[in-house]
Amino acid sequence: MADFIFAHSYLILALPILSFIIIGLGLNQADKSVVIKLAITLSALSMGYALLTATAYLITVMGQPQLYPAQTLICFDFAWLNFSEKLTANMGIYLDPISVMMIVVITVISFLVNVYSVGYMKDDPSFNRFFALLALFSFSMLGLVISSNILQMFVFWELVGVSSYALIGFWYEKPSAVAASKKAFVVTRFADAFFLIGILIVSFYGRSFDFQVLNSPEPATLLSNSFLPGIFSVNILTLSTLLIFAGGWGKSAMFPLHIWLPDAMEGPTPVSSIIHSATMVVAGVYLTARMFPLFAASNTTLVVIQFIGAFTAIFAAVIAITQVDIKRILAFSTLSQLGYMIFSLGVAKVVTEGGHHHGADINPLGYSAAMYHVFTHAFFKCMLFLGAGAIIHAVHSNDIMKMGGLKKLMPKTYWSLLAACLAIAGVFPFSGFWSKDAILLAALQSGHNITFLVGLVTGGLTAFYMFRFFFLTFHGVARSEFHDVHEDPWMTTPIVLLTIPTISAGLLEHFFVSRVTTQVLTESGHFAHPGWLPFVATGVAFGGIGLAWILYGRGKTDRAVALQSMAGPLYPLVYNKFYIDEVYLFITHKIIFLCIASPIKWFDRSIVDGTMNLCGWLLQLGGKGVRLLQNGQLHFYLSMTIIGFITLLFVGQ
Repeated sequence: MADFIFAHSYLILALPILSFIIIGLGLNQADKSVVIKLAITLSALSMGYALLTATAYLITVMGQPQLYPAQTLICFDFAWLNFSEKLTANMGIYLDPISVMMIVVITVISFLVNVYSVGYMKDDPSFNRFFALLALFSFSMLGLVISSNILQMFVFWELVGVSSYALIGFWYEKPSAVAASKKAFVVTRFADAFFLIGILIVSFYGRSFDFQVLNSPEPATLLSNSFLPGIFSVNILTLSTLLIFAGGWGKSAMFPLHIWLPDAMEGPTPVSSIIHSATMVVAGVYLTARMFPLFAASNTTLVVIQFIGAFTAIFAAVIAITQVDIKRILAFSTLSQLGYMIFSLGVAKVVTEGGHHHGADINPLGYSAAMYHVFTHAFFKCMLFLGAGAIIHAVHSNDIMKMGGLKKLMPKTYWSLLAACLAIAGVFPFSGFWSKDAILLAALQSGHNITFLVGLVTGGLTAFYMFRFFFLTFHGVARSEFHDVHEDPWMTTPIVLLTIPTISAGLLEHFFVSRVTTQVLTESGHFAHPGWLPFVATGVAFGGIGLAWILYGRGKTDRAVALQSMAGPLYPLVYNKFYIDEVYLFITHKIIFLCIASPIKWFDRSIVDGTMNLCGWLLQLGGKGVRLLQNGQLHFYLSMTIIGFITLLFVGQ
């Protein structure tokens, strides 16, 4: 049975692309009920086959370590592009612990978002187009995570970018949506250019595109050379891995390439949910995890990964505490949680005595904890966005300062989002507690004490801004006049269902820590587990919740407003995201456009085009002269002949 399931694992991909083709091309003008049935049925079948594949993988591959010591299985592997006799890019389906985890997460979330979208998009005139694009997005992300080689991944990586561009700018009548989609596309394409260069370098020196080959020790040895010898020598391994990581840097919106993600909220809320929970933004984390053995061979690369992740985590959390748009709060929350995942991968490199990194010391918990947090975060973040969408749909506002008093009006959403807020805050026994505790433990065990403190403080800030959002939205009295507030069953059902993994995913903690590992360079040593860490982490979380209650409990805002006035210019600085967007606009419009692009444009139009235009004008002028000479008049030809002879006589003398 398992062989049959693996042999037909392509159905996980085939079903969503079939949904896109049928709805996008055949049913674009069809009745909504037909589209709903088809989209949900094919999404459910894809989810069902993903679950079957995961079950077969657990029993066959992970259940028989003697047959599959590397925990990997390639279901398909056929030649795709032949670059040379020694370098061929294959196409295949690659199953290992993290790819199997991701196909389950993506298909489950995709199915629930499809169900939710029936209620959320029911009055939208482009209802059918939305479901077609949603299917394309799911297909692209599934193709990315099951790719057997880095070139195949890059193709699906770009498909994810294209489909997200279409979904973020779905309401293209709005200038803000168009601007947001273009910003996301440009920023991520900028990062992807470096990613492609990294692929070319790694494949050239490593002589393969396949992950199994690139993650073995031999390519790291081949890449561990320097070029430009001398003062400015550069290690090829470090350069190539940093270039590849740059692709994930942009896709996962790490600082300073984070500017596109908050603006992506211009898309419909189901789009925000699927982008922020399990798909596009975690692609960078997945790429880093997929290439982790190669990255781990370079100390510099893991240091950069750790620093960027830790800084983004606390940077985004600080901004989130000031935002009032419900979706932007969750957007910066996503940035912060992505920072957690990224720095967890970075802290896998152990600091030995004297504060130095040593290539042989790897703490696998950093890798396992990052993947565990990807898993837990997907469900509670999806629920938070779906809940936010339900609230916006009910009250027709994104501003939490205009909400309040929704606890009695939306009870199912209230209790579900309470579970999600407790999970993301890291409160026992919700899922976020287990994965965040594992990340903090990995940082502490590996000797990265500053990163550990950053993670601990970020956890407290997370608890604060999430319960600020929660209290201002649901507690107290309504601060605006609401009409016909109710809970749509299509929207409420997925929200309630997501409470199950939000509460119970902590039961998988032992499985992730012990089984979801990668083939690192060497075997790891023994690491202590300080018993005080869970209590400290939980205490910090309760501290953040308590502070949120003091300032915003029962929907109050007066104390918070007083603190804002005391903060002086600091509050508007943070509220405006440290004016980084404005800095980007200044650089692009005033420096790049005016000082660089405009002179190049003038040179192109005036010199290059002018030279070509001059050549054309001269040719036209010559043509006119020839036409004057060839006028068909015999006496003109005879006179010109005589003049020619006379001229030759004079020239000859």
